[in-house]
Amino acid sequence: MPTLRKYLTITVCCIVVAALFVTFYVGAGSDNETLFLRKVVLEAVTPLQNFIGKTFDAVGETWERYVFLVGIKEENERLKTQISGLERELNQSREVTLECRRLRKLLGLKEQINSPTIAARVIGRERASLFKSFVIDRGATDGLKVGYPVVTDDGVVGKIIEVSWNMAKVLLIVDYNSRIDAFVQRQRVRGILEGKDGTCCIMKYVPRTENVAAGDVIVSSGLAGGFPKGLLLGRVTKVRKSDADLFQEIEVMPAVDVEKIEEIAVIISENGGAK
Repeated sequence: MPTLRKYLTITVCCIVVAALFVTFYVGAGSDNETLFLRKVVLEAVTPLQNFIGKTFDAVGETWERYVFLVGIKEENERLKTQISGLERELNQSREVTLECRRLRKLLGLKEQINSPTIAARVIGRERASLFKSFVIDRGATDGLKVGYPVVTDDGVVGKIIEVSWNMAKVLLIVDYNSRIDAFVQRQRVRGILEGKDGTCCIMKYVPRTENVAAGDVIVSSGLAGGFPKGLLLGRVTKVRKSDADLFQEIEVMPAVDVEKIEEIAVIISENGGAK
């Protein structure tokens, strides 16, 4: 019903306009009376023409704006997609650059160590395990054995405790089962560096009479455990002495942040297999 009314209104308007135009043109050659009718028609038709012209202009401008906005929206979507792709490529390039830097440092480390080394990547961490350890992507087929030292360019990471064909498990230096023969670099006094609580280490069996202070560097002694001499283990953070004890307790912060390691080097020790 509303549609019928709409069409009826349009039809009536068209008839009125047509009648006015007919009257206007039929009386074009008459005298004053006809001239008067033409004036009436002119007065009636001109505002209508102006209205229709302005309406069409407005509709045209609206349509042009709509098409323009649709084009802008499509262009924005295309640019967003392009930007996302470029950001992914940039991020990948950054990762490759950082990895190249780390691997370059491992290559430099290989030149400093007299023993052969094998580079490997960390592929798994055992968060729920009682041991502080991770898994690397090298194993027995690459020549790895239990007891081999694991290092980065920053220092000692730990040692291998399990080996399969293509993977190996590394016990970290901060694990309470980790023990490395070490000495204080400044004083050249020996002790045993043990993991404490998964975050730091304790150097034990250093006589109370020895002068050890915070900031002292702890390195591997090279006397036991397959670790070459002079590898950086960490720095002293606290020293506790008691008159009742023969030895002082030395807290050491490892040189390597074990939670951020991604690539390591395994030292092929002559004492391979030593635990």
